[in-house]
Order: sequence, then structure tokens, then C-alpha cells
Amino acid sequence: MSFVQEFKSFAVKGNVMDLAVGVIIGAAFGKIVDSLVADLIMPFVSLVFGGLDFANYYLPLAGQAASLTLAEAKKLGAVFAYGSFVTVTLNFFILAFVIFVMVRQINRLKASDTATVAPEAAPIPPEDVLLLREIRDSLKNKA
Repeated sequence: MSFVQEFKSFAVKGNVMDLAVGVIIGAAFGKIVDSLVADLIMPFVSLVFGGLDFANYYLPLAGQAASLTLAEAKKLGAVFAYGSFVTVTLNFFILAFVIFVMVRQINRLKASDTATVAPEAAPIPPEDVLLLREIRDSLKNKA
């Protein structure tokens, strides 16, 4: 099989296509979570921390004034932007929790699907196995 044919065979397999769809949906889902955190959750968090935009919390490392926004301070030099880090970390935990709940529900649905299916009857063993069992039982009874 040539390299091109082998690659074509690999690329059109179902798993690769499923992965591509998953990555695209995951990227879109990440944007939804970013919006959830930035637009709905972080305003409440910033209210607790004094009403400021929490994403703009930073420590100036190049002598910038602390009253500048993060974007302005970055233009003037290096900053330790811990507020942005906290926001991204919060995004991650929310995303991880939502994915956990989704996977948990999917597993629960799969379990209920398998529970409703009646178990199959045990297959009948081959005749030679039945004969060997009879011989074994007969030898046990003689002993």
C-alpha cells in the first residue's frame, strides 16, 4: 500500500472524523464557557473584590502606575497579570465540571440502555464439551 493510499485510509476512518467534529464543537463550547465566566460569573467575583474588573488585577514589574488598566500597563512594560490567570483557571474548572456532568449523564444513559436489554441465553456448549463433562462426572461418582 502506498503512502498516499495509507494516509487516505487513515484520514477517512470514522474515529478521525469523530475527533475532528469533537475538536470543532469543543472550541465552540470553550467560547460559550469563556462568555459565561467573563460576562456572568466574574462580575459577581469582582463585586466581592471591590467592584473592579478582576481580569485587570496585576502587579506592575516595570514601574507602571497601579491605576492603569492591564492593557495600558502591558504597553509600558512587564506585568504579573494574576487576575487574567485566575479568570482562565476559573474557566478551566467550569469547563471541566460541565464536561464531567455531561459524561456522567451519558454514562448513566448508556447504563440504562444496557439494563433494559434482556441478557442473552448462555450458548449451548459443543457436543464434545458435553461428553467430556459426562465423563468427568462419571469418574467423580466412581471415586
